Amino acid sequence: MTSPLIELRNVRKVYRTGSREFVAVSDVTFDVVEGDLVSLVGPSGCGKTTVLKILADLHKADDGVVKIGGTSGFEPGRDVGMVFQQALLLKWRTILDNVLLPADILGLPRKAARARARDLLAMVGLSGFEEKYPYELSGGMQQRAAIARALVHDPKLILMDEPFGALDALTREKMNLEMLRIWEESRKTIIFVTHSIQEAVFLGSRCVVLTAGPARMADTFTIDLPFPRTLDMKTADEFGAYTRRIYRLLGMD
Repeated sequence: MTSPLIELRNVRKVYRTGSREFVAVSDVTFDVVEGDLVSLVGPSGCGKTTVLKILADLHKADDGVVKIGGTSGFEPGRDVGMVFQQALLLKWRTILDNVLLPADILGLPRKAARARARDLLAMVGLSGFEEKYPYELSGGMQQRAAIARALVHDPKLILMDEPFGALDALTREKMNLEMLRIWEESRKTIIFVTHSIQEAVFLGSRCVVLTAGPARMADTFTIDLPFPRTLDMKTADEFGAYTRRIYRLLGMD
């Protein structure tokens, strides 16, 4: 049996300021198989972003086990791509140069990186916008550029921290469909943080549910809905059953 790309066991994280302590994550356990799109859902402030920071090696867990990379090894600086709630594009760089930023930082061959960046911009529907600047793009288009940027150095793992949370409802629905298309084309392993229960069910091949902070595991389960997914699925009984399951886990039924 292939080992998971990510294994978390009883992970705990405490932030300390002077003599004061704040428990951000108290007990989190789950696995992520390579190629999965895992939705990580829970209330605002429950510790979801802290879990991502631990996976990105930006913070160390204070207790528990964190294994990333399976048997193939893992370098966080090289093998992780991140997408945040805001696109965080550099306003003085063109869209192409923004996408190239991780490749520039890592010192990857420029010619090959430019070709890959152009291919990725085509994949996210931004062909013809390579020489535009961020202010010339809509919020949704900027987030698509941010996704291309996260993919340009061909990482093993993509971490997405509520990337569509700042978008209006209609744009968010469109970006959910775009996200699934991009995932199915790239087949990257993605952990997608959201506090939207419907978004978690619609996007995830698996779902991890965390309780209100400090984060504890409520459950982790497969979302057995077929791909490609369509917006019509949100009215299906099976979709409703998954959303009700999460509501119950969060004590909202």
